[in-house]
Amino acid sequence: MADRIYLDHAATTPMTQAAVAAVIEGMARWANPSSPHAEGRAARAALEAARARIAAAYGWAHELVLTSGASESLHLALTRSMAEHRLISAVEHDSVLRHSEGAKVLPVDGNGILDLAALRAALEGKGRTLLCVQWANSETGVRQPIAAIAELVHAAGGILLVDAAQMPARADEAVLRHADLVAVSAHKRGGPPGIGALLVRDFGTLLPMGGQEKGYRAGTENLPGALGYAAAVGEPEDLARMAQLRHGLEQAIRSAGAELVGEASPRSPLIGAYRMPGVSAAAQLIRLDLGGISVSAGSACSSGSMRPSHVLSAMGWQDPALREVVRVSFGRSTTEEEVVRFAEVWCRTADEARTRAA
Repeated sequence: MADRIYLDHAATTPMTQAAVAAVIEGMARWANPSSPHAEGRAARAALEAARARIAAAYGWAHELVLTSGASESLHLALTRSMAEHRLISAVEHDSVLRHSEGAKVLPVDGNGILDLAALRAALEGKGRTLLCVQWANSETGVRQPIAAIAELVHAAGGILLVDAAQMPARADEAVLRHADLVAVSAHKRGGPPGIGALLVRDFGTLLPMGGQEKGYRAGTENLPGALGYAAAVGEPEDLARMAQLRHGLEQAIRSAGAELVGEASPRSPLIGAYRMPGVSAAAQLIRLDLGGISVSAGSACSSGSMRPSHVLSAMGWQDPALREVVRVSFGRSTTEEEVVRFAEVWCRTADEARTRAA
């Protein structure tokens, strides 16, 4: 497996060496952080130090509730917020859709950007409303205008929840300035799976449930995970280098007929979605996998299903184009040579498809 090329970092990315070492250290601190004895107090001190490091890495100066990951953070925010109504965009992650029964779904335009006029209308005359929106879409990389969205939500007395699972630390100051609740995840940032956080500006926006985490989450705290998360998120990600890699890839495959999803929108430098006309995503994944390259079609939570992408559908895509898109995502370990090799296989596959169709 060593010569394989992994370009599915939006699904999960390899743990950093610092994170691995921190988790191992945490395994030796076996005491329950909620126990009152000396061992428990030592574990608690380590947990709180990790919490502070995670918050500092994101630049968050408010509350931070440790969870099992972004999905749980989103569930907590969506189901325990002190809001009378909920709004979500049509391109939210499956974990949001599963916990948003009764929520009003807002449209996006053809570039994947939330319709602000529809948001303004949905907020008018309502009681306290929570809006959930992604920082960057996990399938397309399209970024939402957080500051403009926050202005509308807060003018109506609402609560803004940002799904920032795909957001590197300090990648967007607008999130830090304007979001009320932010869901983040360790395993997208080089930390271990099974740990994440909900960043909370004011606990007055959430209904407590009792238990640990100041009464906002039940269950024994995951000290090894928290230590690993703190170590990983403290290591900067070179977003400028990622942007150069993605630009080079897109220049190469565009010449072979690639259609870039959301090209006209601001996008995360870590994620790109590309259509290969005439070749299904399933066929592309097989061809690439046989060529030693790992990518995906859509988010990891839905890529195993045969359902067409609800994200692309919301952006106005229709069959057959709807089923001809794959996602490529970059991480700390991605090299220029790997991107070049991917582009070569992609272009060769696209050329062969055109030849067969001629």
